[in-house]
Amino acid sequence: MLSEEEPESLGLLKDKVIFINRVAKVVKGGRRFSFSALVVVGDEDGHVGFGKGKAKEVPEAIRKAVEQARRALVKVPIKDGTITHRINGIYGAGKVVMLPAKAGTGLIAGGPVRAVMEVVGIKNIVAKSIGSRNSFNTIRAVIDGLTKLKDDQSVARRVGRVEAEKKVLENEQN
Repeated sequence: MLSEEEPESLGLLKDKVIFINRVAKVVKGGRRFSFSALVVVGDEDGHVGFGKGKAKEVPEAIRKAVEQARRALVKVPIKDGTITHRINGIYGAGKVVMLPAKAGTGLIAGGPVRAVMEVVGIKNIVAKSIGSRNSFNTIRAVIDGLTKLKDDQSVARRVGRVEAEKKVLENEQN
């Protein structure tokens, strides 16, 4: 959860509707229909959240989902339009494998994973969804993986390199 920054301070948030589902409640007189909506929101600069809303009408369900998503924003470390390292996200039977990609690769991801990457601001990534095809589980797995990401300084420290050594290695490769 995003604690320091309020959603209003992030500026304009982009939202994408993942799916809308008509659901029915069976009562004595027949069926009562309502709609549920799954939405992801992000500022295309490293913040992303998702929400699920339910109402009698589609626009109201989407509005509720967007409000829930705004309250559940998380920060994702992005470097040069991609993620900092390989990561797996798991939720239930859904698993998503995400790999960093070089500039120019583009978004190689399908379905709900692609929508999340677009709103968070990741431009180059390779992602594969394994297991559950349920959109809700897939999005939760992606968010799980993105929250486990470390920034590049902490990755360098974990590997045992200091920033100076890392810069020298980068210069030698170029």
